[in-house]
Amino acid sequence: MTDAESVVIVEEISTKTDGFKIGRLTLNKPKALNALDLEMADLMLKALQRWHTRSDIVAVVIDSAGEKAFCAGGDIVSMYKSMVEAQGQIPAFLETFFETEYTLDFTIHHYNKPIIVWGSGIVMGGGMGLLCGASHRVVTETSRLAMPEITIGLYPDVGGSYFLPRLPGKSGLFLGLTGGQMNGTDACYVGLADIMVSSAEKDNLFEQLANYSWNDTDLDNLSEAVTHVLSDLAGPENIPQSNIEPNMALINELCKGDNVTEVVNAILSCDMQDNKWLSKAQATLAKGSPITMHLVFEQCERGGDMTLAECFRMEADMSCRCGESGEFQEGVRALLIDKDMAPKWKYKHVEDVPPGEIEHHFTSPWTKENHPLASL
Repeated sequence: MTDAESVVIVEEISTKTDGFKIGRLTLNKPKALNALDLEMADLMLKALQRWHTRSDIVAVVIDSAGEKAFCAGGDIVSMYKSMVEAQGQIPAFLETFFETEYTLDFTIHHYNKPIIVWGSGIVMGGGMGLLCGASHRVVTETSRLAMPEITIGLYPDVGGSYFLPRLPGKSGLFLGLTGGQMNGTDACYVGLADIMVSSAEKDNLFEQLANYSWNDTDLDNLSEAVTHVLSDLAGPENIPQSNIEPNMALINELCKGDNVTEVVNAILSCDMQDNKWLSKAQATLAKGSPITMHLVFEQCERGGDMTLAECFRMEADMSCRCGESGEFQEGVRALLIDKDMAPKWKYKHVEDVPPGEIEHHFTSPWTKENHPLASL
């Protein structure tokens, strides 16, 4: 039974093997590029928690309505409204939103059944949080992945503190600082996707999952079964050329500095006119928030030695601090509210940001015991 009007369509697909079903969660706000709001995150989390204990659910697929986007990010307009009302305090809405979203992302990372995420089209911000934790991360020839929070005065959250420092070389730091877009080939190269298939294969995926001979076995066998199904899907006719792999030596050189000022200035002063992808990344950094530049560098430094749960707790702290500082609010205003594309950042240059400003973002509004993500 489904509700076609729901922001997340929750389905259970029967398979030809009696008694076994595939869970399906379809993000259903195509006009908003399936931007993840609080209701969507809550519906998804509750469905996953219900299916977690059911032996008849053998796998879960998370996909989206529409061809253009899997999920273009979080619902930052709602966040903006709450920040305006809170006037420099941490909005209660933000606490609830991030607690729910990060719990959902963490649940996907540690789920007891295979989760396939169909990451076709735009996959950014909150969409990356859904994709990155899945056991089977699928991209297509239309996939465009990025963590572009530098443009709105936030930082790459939803587990970015965990996955960015674990990407090859300095690519995670570079992508976090520049909001650089990855295609499907890039995503597979850096390890943020497992397989690239044709975008026309989605219906076939559900058909193959329904027709597979499932057995009530352990996670490893279920995971192998899903891998087998995915491997039988057709690949794209035209595979996009990687932008990251051929530029890895340069990325590592530019990002080798001991502090964020060195790294940012190295990227900004590099002659990138001959490379469209690099020059776009450079231009995004040049217009971005100097506070975010520091947060990205610091989260990559700290997150590399932290567990996933520790990263999410740190991000809950950071995100709520961003909600009170005004930088995030101003970034959203410029991009999505007034749309003047001219944010008035608190500091003009990366070297102008005082250390205390950044350190405050890493202080928790909660004690260890009453942290909203204490149970992760």
